[in-house]
Amino acid sequence: MLERLLASLRLREADDGVLRGPRVHEAPGHPVFGGELLGQAIMAAALRVPGKRVKSVQAIFARGADAREPVDIRVEPMHDGRSFGSASVTFSQGDRLCTRALVLLDTADPDVVRHQPDAPAVEAPDPQAAEVNRAAAPEAIVVGGVDVRDPGAVGPATLQLWVRFAGAPNDDPNLARALLAFATDGWLIGTAMRPHEGIGQSMAHKTLATGVLSHALVFHQDLDASEWHVIDHESVFAGGGRCYGRANVFTAQGALVASFTQEALLRAIPESRK
Repeated sequence: MLERLLASLRLREADDGVLRGPRVHEAPGHPVFGGELLGQAIMAAALRVPGKRVKSVQAIFARGADAREPVDIRVEPMHDGRSFGSASVTFSQGDRLCTRALVLLDTADPDVVRHQPDAPAVEAPDPQAAEVNRAAAPEAIVVGGVDVRDPGAVGPATLQLWVRFAGAPNDDPNLARALLAFATDGWLIGTAMRPHEGIGQSMAHKTLATGVLSHALVFHQDLDASEWHVIDHESVFAGGGRCYGRANVFTAQGALVASFTQEALLRAIPESRK
């Protein structure tokens, strides 16, 4: 999985300034995973606005991209100054616009002040318990063995997930951020389902329509994706066919490296469309 992830982030030049990358997962009948598009948005902006690190990415997932077809990635630089740069990154298939992201890039500045929240009080990751997770990382551990797919597994609207991309290169800060971005997309919907008996992620695309609508990810400092990080998810609100959540990402030593928010679709599929 790591090799497929890295391959998808090595974008190649196609026609007329278009960038493309291979799929991480071939999933007939399912759209391209949003975490893959987030990672590619980071790498595409870094290519077109070189010499800076990606500070944040804000994406709107307007339509699903067909995983069986190539996705055209176009970058429009907005600004490239001494301290900051910015670009819009558009993902499309033919005349179908699928996703658009705004990416902010920056250069490092020294601290004036510094503070952060405490990391969650969870057990250190046990590498023997790690498993490949297609929506997270080549090594992933759900703290407490929580199964968000099980409609009968009721719990608080929180979830902690350890992830590691062991063997990933650590010489490119934007690549490390792109790998972490992949792991941020897939868990806040399941976290929103946890407090509600009879609702689980195994029902998604069967009796429940789910999907990420918008995702905003901010990086606070450089990170090494080959090391363990814990993602501390919290679902803040669910209702009206939507859910909203936020999360912080910490190193195993408790340093905060990133934060993100997500709004998603969570509604019943009408009987006529099931």
